[in-house]
Amino acid sequence: MIPLIKVVRPVNLLIIALTMYSIAWYFDTLIVLSGWDGQMLGFPFFILVLSTVLIAAAGNVINDYFDQKADRINRPKRVIVGREIKRRTAIFYHWVFNLIAFFMAVCLSWLFSSFWYLFIHLLSINLLWFYSMYLKRTSVAGNISIAFLTALVPILVGIFYNQTIERGVLTDYFPMVFEELADYPIWMTLALGVFAFALNWSREVVKDIQDIEGDRKLRARTLPIVKGIKFAKIISLLILLLPILLFGLAFFLWYENHIRSEVAFFPLIFAAIILLVSIGLVSVANTPDQFKRAHLAIKVTMIFGLLLPMFWAFLMW
Repeated sequence: MIPLIKVVRPVNLLIIALTMYSIAWYFDTLIVLSGWDGQMLGFPFFILVLSTVLIAAAGNVINDYFDQKADRINRPKRVIVGREIKRRTAIFYHWVFNLIAFFMAVCLSWLFSSFWYLFIHLLSINLLWFYSMYLKRTSVAGNISIAFLTALVPILVGIFYNQTIERGVLTDYFPMVFEELADYPIWMTLALGVFAFALNWSREVVKDIQDIEGDRKLRARTLPIVKGIKFAKIISLLILLLPILLFGLAFFLWYENHIRSEVAFFPLIFAAIILLVSIGLVSVANTPDQFKRAHLAIKVTMIFGLLLPMFWAFLMW
């Protein structure tokens, strides 16, 4: 049991669950404060979170299954599949997790009369397999695919709320530039998705730089191998310009609308500071240890940014 817990990376799974519940708590807070007597959090949302976590767990298992050679070079202490868990057993866990998640997606799609849950879950399952088997050692496609899957986590919450909240409930309380729109959950979670996409893409590029020696021995064609470390570092920094633009837009909306400004301002400032620190660490990194610190800083920035709705919800009460 302990090897299985290690191979699914429970900390990452907890972050996924916290991200989804953070966004949900924010939306529920807006609903309650707008005077609507109801909440969307309940068993269906729990099923959505659990199915998403199970797909991520299955992805971690299959990634370790296909990545044994690379991990023996880059992370020898973290090799579990093939040592503590048999390869056949790992495949079994992978399919069990995915089948349970798929069944949950079928239930959600039936409950909401929507194809979205089934489509996104099937897409995620297959893309994670294809990523682990083929895309991981490519120069661009692998990083983009895993960043895209990360972006789907908040977007799934937006789809859930967009389908379950009466039109106009949120926009009456929190209009901003969305006052003429009825799909605020989608727009808000799309912004978070773009933020997660950019941060995770940049983090994956930095991780490839950190692992360049092991990847060379495996004849991988990652970006730093194909184009060089300097070029990869520049690309990582350019990608980080996108979340800077998102923060700039958020500050503009705060300044123009003055809606609960104290709620939005300080968490945004702190997140922006962490982002600038990450950019600085990437800029000066030259050794594997320095790139490891930069990689960790970007990950912390992404986690804090995705948890911003939780801080906003907490400050609203």
